[in-house]
Amino acid sequence: MTLSSPEADRHYSRKEFRQWCEAQSRGRYERVDGRIVAMAPECGAHLRAKVAVYKALERAIATAGVSCQALPDGATVETGDSDYEPDALVNCGEPMADDAIAAPNPVVIVEVLSPGTASTDTGGKLADYFRVPSIAHYLSPSHPADRYPSPPGWRHHRHAGRRGRPDRDGPT
Repeated sequence: MTLSSPEADRHYSRKEFRQWCEAQSRGRYERVDGRIVAMAPECGAHLRAKVAVYKALERAIATAGVSCQALPDGATVETGDSDYEPDALVNCGEPMADDAIAAPNPVVIVEVLSPGTASTDTGGKLADYFRVPSIAHYLSPSHPADRYPSPPGWRHHRHAGRRGRPDRDGPT
């Protein structure tokens, strides 16, 4: 396999995007408004924060006893002309199939903030996520590193969407 650059001015369909990604020998990508965008490498603090979030989501699901599954990064969330890969998510109801790429019913989305992506993660991407009817919660924790623009902790954006009370089907 080879690594090739996507065509800059081209609009990729979801199918074309997935085919293009499969042909790449390395790298991670998202599709944003039909354009292919490379995901930046992650530092150790970011990786540790993602693991901590995933473990916390698993514990919350087990404690609540709900039919949900925590998924680490790698699961796709489809939002119109975009395909995002959040740092973690909670999928409720129908489990993600073994051969699936996209979570069928994401309810909680987590994006760990980093200097290069904080404005995107709390701006356009946040708005896109809430276009998905099942998504009720968006968490954007920052990890404790002095160079990060926001204070350590969690930012919680809650959205009732089209399903009513968002906390009835999963952990909060």
